[in-house]
Amino acid sequence: MPDLLVSLYSTELADLKQKAADAGISVRPALPPELHLVTGWVRERFSQNWASEVTVAFSRQPVACLISVEGGRLLGFACYDTTARGFFGPTGVDPEMRGRGIGLALFSACLQTMKALGHAYAFIGDAGPVDFYAKTAGAITIPAPDRGIYEGMLRSTPII
Repeated sequence: MPDLLVSLYSTELADLKQKAADAGISVRPALPPELHLVTGWVRERFSQNWASEVTVAFSRQPVACLISVEGGRLLGFACYDTTARGFFGPTGVDPEMRGRGIGLALFSACLQTMKALGHAYAFIGDAGPVDFYAKTAGAITIPAPDRGIYEGMLRSTPII
């Protein structure tokens, strides 16, 4: 999967923010006492590697992990500045909750946060849904002959 680049000054970012607002999904920064809950949830639904990145996000001040919660239930998460500064991800939504705009809201909120922190661009390393990122935020593929920062990384087997 390729690495992608998103301009945080693109007019598409404003459109993304409006689409996320229209979805009506609540997104907030995770709180440090929620570390064990969020990392456990990510480990169970996605992978140990992603849980490791979430742990790094919780070590940042402010916490670099945003979550969507409804009725006391974690619906999804999105991190930034974990594997490298300026990187978006990992991000995931509970498989039972997909299709409601949760991923869109988390993605938008992360990009807005990154912009507010002074980033001009966001990198999406080893991007999965390339078409989603291109369509929603104008992400473009970074031409590279290798897999970027994740080249040669040890990986756990996804649980899903």
